[in-house]
Amino acid sequence: MNKLFVFVALSFFAFATKAQSYPEMIIVEGGTFDMGDEQGIGEADEQPVHPVTLKTFSIAKTETTVLQWKTYCDATGRKMPDPPSWGWIDSHPIVNVSWDDAVAYCDWMSDKTGKICRLPTEAEWEYAARGGKKSKGFKFSGGQSIDLTGWYKENSGDKTNSVAQKRANELGLYDMSGNVWEWCEDWYGDYSAGAQTNPKGAKSGGFRVLRGGSWFLASTYCRVASRSLMMPSFRYYYYGFRMVFIE
Repeated sequence: MNKLFVFVALSFFAFATKAQSYPEMIIVEGGTFDMGDEQGIGEADEQPVHPVTLKTFSIAKTETTVLQWKTYCDATGRKMPDPPSWGWIDSHPIVNVSWDDAVAYCDWMSDKTGKICRLPTEAEWEYAARGGKKSKGFKFSGGQSIDLTGWYKENSGDKTNSVAQKRANELGLYDMSGNVWEWCEDWYGDYSAGAQTNPKGAKSGGFRVLRGGSWFLASTYCRVASRSLMMPSFRYYYYGFRMVFIE
């Protein structure tokens, strides 16, 4: 077993319980990949395809769940967001959280662990969704079939679903295609054609990046290259997140 993984599992989440009250992290070995719509089937903002090099990081195995958010609220006295029409189900991803809410959760985890916890950059998110250095070039995160890899409009039953029920991707990550849109750290902006190393997106803006598609939308929005944007204060019943850990 990878020694770094053991260290992270023991020191970073030693307090985690079998009920998964805290995120389980997966190491993503750094490398270089082509970011953007290499298949030429997406929107204009997914171009130009450009090489990106990233350092090693860890990312949550699943989207932040209702149970994990409840744990945060119980510890801080924070009020739960308004529930979706199907109610709160512990194993489902948390929804109705803004970018600001997600950042507050990551800050709390940083304080709790003494480690750097934050939202993924857009480049980190896409690299992880593609499977990192183990990528097989799939259209969706984990395969060519969205029905096997994620929850979207045609199979979701008009709601979120329990995390980690569909096929994992090459790194063992779940639901990076579908279930809920995931907030990223970056301000939304146009891609540049040049090679980049550990990019952080636009320097400023009015909208933050969202990735991964959701239970509410068609499969095309669940592709690993697909992008969306929203004001950081906005909450909705298909917006959620997962966090990253930086050594």
